[in-house]
Amino acid sequence: MTYKIFLAGEFVETSTPLDVKCSYDGSVSGTTFLAGSAELETAIKKAQEVLPVLKAMPSWKKYEILMKIAALLRENRSEAGRLIALEACKPMKYALGEVDRAVQTFEVAAEESRRFAGEFMKIDWTPAGNGKEAIVKWFPAGIVAGISPFNFPLNLAVHKIAPAIAAGCPIILKPSRNTPLSMLFLAQLMAQTDLPAGALSVLPLDRKSGNQLVTDPRIAVLTFTGSPEVGWKMKNDAGKKKVVLELGGNAGLIVDESANLDLAIPKVLSGAFAFSGQVCIHTQRIFVHESRYNEFATRFSEAAQKLKQGSPLEADTDISAMIDEANAVRVEAWVNEAVQGGAQVVCGGKRNGALYEPTVLIDTLPEMKVCQLEIFGPVVTLEKFTDFHEAVRLVNDSQFGLQAGVFTDSLANMQYAFNEIEAGGVIINDVPTFRVDHMPYGGIKDSGLGREGVKYAMMDYMEMKVCVY
Repeated sequence: MTYKIFLAGEFVETSTPLDVKCSYDGSVSGTTFLAGSAELETAIKKAQEVLPVLKAMPSWKKYEILMKIAALLRENRSEAGRLIALEACKPMKYALGEVDRAVQTFEVAAEESRRFAGEFMKIDWTPAGNGKEAIVKWFPAGIVAGISPFNFPLNLAVHKIAPAIAAGCPIILKPSRNTPLSMLFLAQLMAQTDLPAGALSVLPLDRKSGNQLVTDPRIAVLTFTGSPEVGWKMKNDAGKKKVVLELGGNAGLIVDESANLDLAIPKVLSGAFAFSGQVCIHTQRIFVHESRYNEFATRFSEAAQKLKQGSPLEADTDISAMIDEANAVRVEAWVNEAVQGGAQVVCGGKRNGALYEPTVLIDTLPEMKVCQLEIFGPVVTLEKFTDFHEAVRLVNDSQFGLQAGVFTDSLANMQYAFNEIEAGGVIINDVPTFRVDHMPYGGIKDSGLGREGVKYAMMDYMEMKVCVY
């Protein structure tokens, strides 16, 4: 099918078609179009025009629009999931789960649009404030530019769109050119609501026009999900606009001596290998107490070898192709380099085109790429520790700090991990890959700047103003 781009309320074509392919078999999933500077200029001008309308829109109306979008997406769950599976090569079980999460994200935004409020302040804390009071209110910051990645082409885009609508900001979204179809399908649904024309544009952009999203002073907020190299450069180029960056990680997981392995192993299996590890909070570095190491390593590796590989459209597929063969080749090179440096492959370690097997490595060294960098593939490292404080130090030995996980029945270890792990989130008795859509989500160090999660994104899309009287 052909999916027209969504330009300020209208579906249009350009002179530059874009074929979107499924990396599992190379088939064309659909065709859309690349937008350029002319389309972007139209989107910005229409967004400027609609900003006063959105700013004045009452909460009940925003709630109504957001809930209508959620309902339409729920009704079209199968088609949205099929598009995600085809364009991202995401197994259907995970693709449908992503649609469900996107529905919830819109519903959360609907609720937050009604409850996000200001506050009353007493000013007479000092003699100068005698007889005065104040009201603090939040106002839309202006146009939002959203740049979303391939790995969650629907829900991570929705995490930029839904808060923008709730905050009263028009948004121009640039989806990944690898995976634009599910968002253009969502735009078809959103066009059926009362969302004013100009409030949303979905534009797969060429590189030059995409850079204008970063530099154009008419845009008030830039929200980007992607690599650290690109994200930090964007921040340098963004000028005076507000910037939110979600830049990935190499998440660490601790399994201590009190951990329930029956609980841990299925969760770690999913955290390590769901969507071939192409997840920002992919469980990458696993540290297991020496007393549980052999049992964990044996059971976990055996389970990894049972994961079903195949077409993303098959309901029982666990592992399919990565987003493209180039990334599978990169993962293969990193694993081979680790093996040459002394690491051992417990299971996996083989590539077939764009599909890379679920792989467990042991005897790795901290300086290896599979440990220090974000592998963004179906590979984990497995190492033992003797002291919990040392395990926390190993988790922190990273340029990233997005989320971490700890399996423990020790309250002392839980508290120590929460206080000492350098990350934006610490997940107890679950994997770092755990996320629900209303929680604050983001990291420190090279993992980014600011937080997503609907309410927390809205704070970045708005400006605070105080009235003293």
